[in-house]
Amino acid sequence: MKLFRYLAKEVLVSTAAVSFILLLVILSGRIVNYLGRVAEGKMSFDFLFIILGLHIPSFIQMILPLAFFLSLLLAYGRLYIENEMSILFASGISKLKLGAYTLGVALFVTAISAVINFWMSPTFEYKVQEIYQEQDQLTAFDFLQPGKFEGAGQKVTYVEEFTRKEGWMENIFLSDVSVKNDQKVPTQTIARYGEIVRLPSHDDLQYLVLKDGIRYEGKPGQANYNIVTFDTYALRLEDTPSRTITAEYALPTLQLLSSDNPKHIAELQWRISLVVIVPILAIIGLSLSQVNPRQGRFFKMLPAILLMILYLGMLIWGKTALEKQEIPIHFGLWWIHGIFLLIGIFAFLLFNQTFTRRRARLPNPQGADNA
Repeated sequence: MKLFRYLAKEVLVSTAAVSFILLLVILSGRIVNYLGRVAEGKMSFDFLFIILGLHIPSFIQMILPLAFFLSLLLAYGRLYIENEMSILFASGISKLKLGAYTLGVALFVTAISAVINFWMSPTFEYKVQEIYQEQDQLTAFDFLQPGKFEGAGQKVTYVEEFTRKEGWMENIFLSDVSVKNDQKVPTQTIARYGEIVRLPSHDDLQYLVLKDGIRYEGKPGQANYNIVTFDTYALRLEDTPSRTITAEYALPTLQLLSSDNPKHIAELQWRISLVVIVPILAIIGLSLSQVNPRQGRFFKMLPAILLMILYLGMLIWGKTALEKQEIPIHFGLWWIHGIFLLIGIFAFLLFNQTFTRRRARLPNPQGADNA
């Protein structure tokens, strides 16, 4: 039991460290992407870190199997290099028992992966989709920054400042294009004050109410140029209708189980695959982690990583093929797991020197004749 705790500590601590590093790399890239969307006025800064945090389970569901496999290679490789494995084998610990301990650690990681894949990731992604819908309900004025022109071309908005208490906009400039008689007519509106008025009792209608302003409508140089001064002017803002969340990765697992949609079946197979892959990689990693102290702990790292990339690549390809119905639905992704399970079993037999022992037991016909 002490040996199991020791091996589990070595592997799990390394898994946590590798997962944390990979997560930081992914988060740094996403932060840059989201900051660009905030700068473009496509996302509110208030929701940036909320959305980023809700995406973490989806990142971990891909990171965890990779981190566990790499940690197994690193941890066991160190034990081989420092001759700790030789001491264990000399003390009566068989390679079969070491494999059982390794699968025990893998089952713990598998349980964590199952919780993330079947519950946490879809639940959090569903909340992200709800936030995106809330963002769609916001108007361009919700993303405005005082003293900065927003927009491009003839559609430009400018607000000098926002009052802190009342929330009014001061010194507003709007440039837009309206359609009259099948012709696009430029319009410019200048107002001293303005505010967004929402009417929840009328299907959440939204209006931009402007006060003390003037509106110019027409093409410069033409006679039909309209200039209108106003005390109060209201513009109805376009509504974005709420829609049903249909993204496969955000749907509950129970809903996927009862669906016959190919995309839903492919998503369910993908979630199961990210769980099943852990014990299979554990068998492969256990076998490939055995190195000679003269070879170094990274001697088999490259072929192991290439094998892992091939495994994930085939799963991604299989998921896409299932969605496009290029593979029979009843095949699923199980045949890919079967291939790599056979590879793992073969590597484990080599790890236990099964074939070497059989060759050693074969009788020598030439020696028998000489006798």
